[in-house]
Amino acid sequence: MTGSATQGVETVPDTEAEPTEATAATRSRDRRRRDTEHRLTHDVDLWVASASADGTPYLVPLSFDWDGESLLVATPTKSPTGRNLAATRTVRLGLGPTRDVVMIDGEVEVLEIDELPKERGDRFAAHTEFDPRTLATPYRWFRISPRRIQAWREVNELDDRELMRDGRWSV
Repeated sequence: MTGSATQGVETVPDTEAEPTEATAATRSRDRRRRDTEHRLTHDVDLWVASASADGTPYLVPLSFDWDGESLLVATPTKSPTGRNLAATRTVRLGLGPTRDVVMIDGEVEVLEIDELPKERGDRFAAHTEFDPRTLATPYRWFRISPRRIQAWREVNELDDRELMRDGRWSV
């Protein structure tokens, strides 16, 4: 895992939920969006699922930074993830624990390490405590634009779990 391994971010206390038969109260869609945006802003690491051109899956944890519109990750150019993201330009991300998960399907833009504005790279380094620009191994940046975001805790939140579709928040 690159960057900090601290991911123990608490979600904002839920004052809107109503009790249900499930083990956790169902959050409103507005609450789930706020919790999702909080996790995107404050978490440091996520799971990156990619696939090769022939469909071979690959899963790896990476550090990330969210600027309010896109997620930024970096990985070695020749790594399986680097090759997969560059070839397919699609990704699925998993954020948070399994009982409070955010799933993001995104489109990938590939940037050479020196193509990203310095300020954006500095922001990434400050947030993740990892700066790929300082390494001898060739890295690339991968800017991920969310196209679909889903968030749920338990079975009682599976209905209406989709918060973004076609790159637009639906709530």
